Amino acid sequence: MTTPRDLLIIALDNEGGRAVRAGEFSLALAGAELIDLLKAPTIRLDGGCIVPGHLPAPADLLLKQAAASFVMAEPFEPVGDFLWRRGEGLTQRYTAALEAEGVLARRRGNLLRKSRTVLVDSLPRCQAAERWNSAEPVLSTLAQYLGIRHHNSVDPPDITDYAVESVLAAVHGALQELEGERQRRHAEQAAFDNIWRSLD
Repeated sequence: MTTPRDLLIIALDNEGGRAVRAGEFSLALAGAELIDLLKAPTIRLDGGCIVPGHLPAPADLLLKQAAASFVMAEPFEPVGDFLWRRGEGLTQRYTAALEAEGVLARRRGNLLRKSRTVLVDSLPRCQAAERWNSAEPVLSTLAQYLGIRHHNSVDPPDITDYAVESVLAAVHGALQELEGERQRRHAEQAAFDNIWRSLD
């Protein structure tokens, strides 16, 4: 399994906590893809930009798509730009992939509740849980950014790889930027609503 798949499984397994919005999750998934590709190593970072290598493409189809989307010539793409571009609709793509592989199943709803996807007992779910319970640093840090914490509230171990650290920092920055934009829009809408109320 890959870090993005494990992250999605862990989020679904811990959905009793704070609900994660698709936009936040897509940015984290794109960051998880970059980290897996750094470790392959299919790419390297140079001054905060993604420099693709010439090694065999990863076996995972979604990681292969991510690798195929890199800017292949200078000026190379900054990590932050990749997160926003690649992240668009990424949660839905990973959810569909896990459903197609039988890791997720769709549970029918009734008249009052819509159908929803649920995890089934599977080897990928066990592997993700094992990685989660070991407090693996990358998975733990990405989950923490999304508001998902270990039941024992352990802090993830320190990450010593500079490139991985750079990607995680870019993910954190993108998530803060997204939240700031949401708050700005909410404030603008509230001000607009107040104007209309004052005219009634």
